[in-house]
Amino acid sequence: MSPKANLSAKDEKFRNFALHDNMWKVVLYVGAPLALYQSLNQLFKIFDAMMAAHISANSVSAVAYLSQINLTLSALGGGLAIGSSLKISEAYGAGDFDLVKKRVSSLFAMCGILGAAILLFLIPAAPQFLKLAKTPESFISEGTQYFRLELIGMVISFFNNVYIAIERARGNSKRILHLNMGVIAIKLSLTALFVYVLHGGINMISTATIISQCFLLAAAMVNLNQKDNAFGFSLHSISLKRAVTRPMIVLSIPVIIEKMAFSFGKVIINSMSTIYSALTVGALGISNNIGGITTMPQMGFQEGGSAIISQSMGAGKPKRAIKAFGCILLINIMLGAVLMSLSLLFLKQISGLFAGDNVEFGNMISSIYRYEAYGAIPLGINSSVLALLYGFGKTKITLTINFCRVFIFRVPVLFILQNFTDLGSVSLGFVMAFSNTATGLMALIIGIIEIRRICRQYNVTFSHFSFNRKTLMDH
Repeated sequence: MSPKANLSAKDEKFRNFALHDNMWKVVLYVGAPLALYQSLNQLFKIFDAMMAAHISANSVSAVAYLSQINLTLSALGGGLAIGSSLKISEAYGAGDFDLVKKRVSSLFAMCGILGAAILLFLIPAAPQFLKLAKTPESFISEGTQYFRLELIGMVISFFNNVYIAIERARGNSKRILHLNMGVIAIKLSLTALFVYVLHGGINMISTATIISQCFLLAAAMVNLNQKDNAFGFSLHSISLKRAVTRPMIVLSIPVIIEKMAFSFGKVIINSMSTIYSALTVGALGISNNIGGITTMPQMGFQEGGSAIISQSMGAGKPKRAIKAFGCILLINIMLGAVLMSLSLLFLKQISGLFAGDNVEFGNMISSIYRYEAYGAIPLGINSSVLALLYGFGKTKITLTINFCRVFIFRVPVLFILQNFTDLGSVSLGFVMAFSNTATGLMALIIGIIEIRRICRQYNVTFSHFSFNRKTLMDH
């Protein structure tokens, strides 16, 4: 029989802080480092694209295309980490620390099984799989080995995503930030060495990713090697029993489908974009990366907020969970407005970083992003509502929102514009603006409906949710 799991003094202190302190303080304490973490991740993607562009314009387009296929697959591990971590946060808030330990250990075991299956199947069949995904022949010839290397890095990231999700549940946002800064420093240094000094191709970019991800994996192994701690990994605590794994899997399946469908939708968009030119795919990918400057910080508050909300619900505090949503919503709207304005103000300089001397490529990037930028505020609303829904375990609704975002608001609209207008590549920017705005409005409507339902279910009223300092304190 394994020893009873306990919380460290630090974990116990955070639990009390998250459940009882001023909600603005809690949201900013957890969310701000995660927002910075997501922003650094986005900058890392931008620098990566710039270095790929140094190799050739075709290389940056190949990386952009293959990255979306990789993201579709990585949704398996990412969705499992998100859904399962919410149940870990819930058990943490409820004070069931033995269940926390069992779920942490079992989640790592499930990721190991999933990662092994992907590598055994896809590495030998990589060219056939890429053809099935309708990858342009020029990208297959240049990118098959890159794709295989990316698969290895993706499986390592399965474990890293679980580790980050666990640290997020513990409130260790600063640790996540510091470790991610280390990953970025290693990744960018090695990529610069491989590309600018050794004049390597895109395969070396992926090799740099694997090495940097191994650094984070090593940190995870050290920090989770705490046998008696509720958040430590233990072979003895791995349990595939229904009571342990089923709640995590049930909550994760809609998230996995949602993320796979969203990424697959982007693959479809990329494939449809090739009718203009192969470079258009690269321009759209870069536009999406620039858009991430505004949306990724919002994603940080979404992830931190969902953990806070889930923990509050585990502790039986629905009013506090709704207060957290209100704080996240206001923060994300302000972030969207400020960062969108800055990105548009410096758009010419930003697009020039990617295009270099290729004026046509730079203009293509700018023409697409100029429309895409206006989705920043609606996507901030969407991120906040997703935090609420994830926190309350409503992952089937989040699946519906993100499915509509791609397969109703994006793909059909692009089809119409391509076949019935002569807008050219600018239509990609218009489609991004339309889908992001429509998604934000849909999320807003769903958010209002869900809050009204929560108020009825838990017998609370809107008067409880004024967000001044006094009422945000739970005594």
